[in-house]
Amino acid sequence: MQVVAGVDLGGTAVNYTLITGDEKFLIEGLFEHPARSVEGPAVCLQQIEDGLKLALEKAGVAMGQVAVVGLDTPGPASSGGVLSAKGSTNFVHPEWAGFDIRDGLAQKLGKPVTYLNDGNAGALWGHFSIFGGQNKATSISAIIGTGLGGGVIIENQVVKGRKGFGGELGHVLLPYQSIECVKGIVPRCNCGRTGDLESVCSLTAIRMNYLPYFLEKYPNHELAKLGDLGKAAKAVRGLAEKGDEMCREIFRAQAHALGLFFDEMINTFDPDALIVGGGAIETGKEFQEWFVGEIHRGMPEQREEQADIPVYIMPNGDTAGARGAAIEALLVARQGGLI
Repeated sequence: MQVVAGVDLGGTAVNYTLITGDEKFLIEGLFEHPARSVEGPAVCLQQIEDGLKLALEKAGVAMGQVAVVGLDTPGPASSGGVLSAKGSTNFVHPEWAGFDIRDGLAQKLGKPVTYLNDGNAGALWGHFSIFGGQNKATSISAIIGTGLGGGVIIENQVVKGRKGFGGELGHVLLPYQSIECVKGIVPRCNCGRTGDLESVCSLTAIRMNYLPYFLEKYPNHELAKLGDLGKAAKAVRGLAEKGDEMCREIFRAQAHALGLFFDEMINTFDPDALIVGGGAIETGKEFQEWFVGEIHRGMPEQREEQADIPVYIMPNGDTAGARGAAIEALLVARQGGLI
């Protein structure tokens, strides 16, 4: 039996999965190993190899049965896996600057390695979870975390773009003035833009933009007493799920922002599905259904032919990166006759 592996390299941990040629995952849930990325490429690549051996042992698979390895990492990086010369939050060691991590891992393992950024990998998993691995569908995924990631999948292929920045959905500008529940807000993003999707739909948006806006209206709220917007932002989701009025308003604003964004995507791509994932909606089903309903309420009226485009919640969000990386590797393995 030949398999492909998915390797999701995060800031502190590597998560693994394995998938067979008939699209069966051999590892359910998280299987993590320390990344040690702050110690540089040599140490981190050894950690990836060591963790992969453990994952294979868990699944009862030999290294020789691995046809292709799929890798995903945070950016910024090129579409081929060359990390930014300026480094990044997750790759601070100076030897990471301009490092070709895809090629480095391929040499380390002696295996073909594919590469996606983590947002595109998550989007590919969301697409696969709905349509499977052999389809001609189009989907748009928005993954809400500290920032706003995601991707565009057209006919089962990730849109990467000329330099690897295709699907940078978080920095698409929105008519944010149309979000009724935050009239007068001027949402700024860390990238320098005003009113992009990440500035109105992310944990960073809650900390930088929403809490300063709403705490003026709710000065006696329990989060105002924390004196730390970072800690307060992380508490908003749990309180919103419990029905807290202010925190529900914050999530309503995020959902309406997604509604505006998805309207732009509907008119650009006419997709088969819209998908929402990420830590922001790792909640109970009732809250997820409320959030999806608010997304629809935030959308401008759709033409009749497009009003039925569904909005899905991405399943297995904590394993999305590894699974998406594995699916990309599976597609390449199929194309090359390796599996």
